[in-house]
Amino acid sequence: MIENSSLSQRTACRLAGISRSAYAYRACPPNDAKLRERLLKLAARHSSYGYLFLHALLKKDKFVVNKKRTYRIYREEGLQVRTKARKKLQRPRMPMEVPNQVNQRWSMDFVADQLSNGRRFRVLNVVDDYNREMVGQLVSISISGRQVARFLDDLILERQRPKTIICDNGTEFTSKAMFFWSQETGVKLGFIQPGKPTQNAFVESLNGKFRKECLNAHWFRSLDAARDIIDQWRHHYNHERPHSSLNYLSPVEFAQQAA
Repeated sequence: MIENSSLSQRTACRLAGISRSAYAYRACPPNDAKLRERLLKLAARHSSYGYLFLHALLKKDKFVVNKKRTYRIYREEGLQVRTKARKKLQRPRMPMEVPNQVNQRWSMDFVADQLSNGRRFRVLNVVDDYNREMVGQLVSISISGRQVARFLDDLILERQRPKTIICDNGTEFTSKAMFFWSQETGVKLGFIQPGKPTQNAFVESLNGKFRKECLNAHWFRSLDAARDIIDQWRHHYNHERPHSSLNYLSPVEFAQQAA
């Protein structure tokens, strides 16, 4: 319009619907050669660094201020750090052999429930796989690996140290506290394969009975009330309740006959 119709720049821009500054703008090609070269050198030296770490180094050397510019070049050069896939646990299959004496092998697992006010709590069940006796139960709002180790120490003082304890791959059982506890006590932790609860069938069966006969049969006003009721149920289960796999004897009676 300016060249062919001899219109002024102001009139032509108004008719075209663009601003005069946009018309007058001339693109300036970026000069990224030095920045690109420095970024490649830093990425080669620090291969595990992502673009934010590299940008911090570039900014420190006064090569760049805007991290978007760093990220653009970072992507253009294909410098993205590939995150490794999460390591998948490889556990051997646990044989379901029945032990032939008390305290030869224990199993443990967690059960969760809630108080009458809706607050959640957990119960750690530990069972002797030989006579199905409930060795102990730890009841608390939250249970860490360190608490599990202390609880097992208390159980060993009352009874006898088992050779093996079967458990799943929960964070409490695979924690550093439990690893060092196993080394110090000489008790082997037998981990089942992930997603295979049947490999820990003794405690899984116990958990079902515990939930049906105790947890589902009561409302718990407080954690102390829950502990009292659970202690009463454990005494009944060990000393009075007949067990079909033990020829309808209680776990304690079966252990006494086998002794």
